[in-house]
Amino acid sequence: MGAAVTVDAHHHVWDLSVRDQDWITGDELRPLRRNFTVTDLEPEARAAGVDRTVLVQTITVPEETPEFLALAAEHELIAGVVGWTDLTSPGVADELARLRELPGGGYLKGIRHQVQGESDPEWLLRPDVRRGLAAVADAGLVYDLVVLPQQLPACAKAAVDHPGLTLVLDHLGKPPIAAGEREPWASAVRTLAALPNTVCKLSGMVTEADPGSWTVDDLRPYADIVLEAFGPDRLMFGSDWPVCTLAATYGEVMETARQLTDAADRARILESTATRVYDL
Repeated sequence: MGAAVTVDAHHHVWDLSVRDQDWITGDELRPLRRNFTVTDLEPEARAAGVDRTVLVQTITVPEETPEFLALAAEHELIAGVVGWTDLTSPGVADELARLRELPGGGYLKGIRHQVQGESDPEWLLRPDVRRGLAAVADAGLVYDLVVLPQQLPACAKAAVDHPGLTLVLDHLGKPPIAAGEREPWASAVRTLAALPNTVCKLSGMVTEADPGSWTVDDLRPYADIVLEAFGPDRLMFGSDWPVCTLAATYGEVMETARQLTDAADRARILESTATRVYDL
């Protein structure tokens, strides 16, 4: 058997000289208003024992995904890309096929949209979006869900509507960790997890907690809920770098994940779930 492999299934990069990241506003996010590149990430990931990563979209522009695919082709660290395309477009299937023909197109593993920014809590259930999700499934790709707790019921309905599509819940569905509250998030996430075509990322927790004073014990109840609900075969680690740097270093996030998981589950959460789901 070879040495154990560790996968970071969720991180970002951006270059503000290429385009603005218009979501980085206000004093709280000011530390993110600079460039974060794969070259910045690589030494931190290697030092934390991470061998492969999944690069995830940040903004809803069509140019970003081809750039990310090219980065994956250039950097050994990146094993997969979750990109963006307009799910509501009648030509979504053709666009997915076009992306796969681009340099690095084989690294396209999934699609994501900033559903958390949609005012309609049932945006995922709109007819044009449902058609787009069906195209993602037909392409053999997964769909990442970046949603708020009140949008989780629509995620469950979408999972029922698209049994052939794997839906990956980013950041546990953003539970209110800083407030110390669990409901109604916990009930909604358990309903989603009861559907076999759903997966969850153990990611984004440190920034949902109090960024200046969080502890592993603050995060543990939420991690335990998703571990019990999804099980280690449907749970995967993601750093959410560089957003995580608002509250922790890359190494601290990795160590926290290890502390939140049992040794018996760790290989699946830190490697095999992501490798299987994203076909890395």
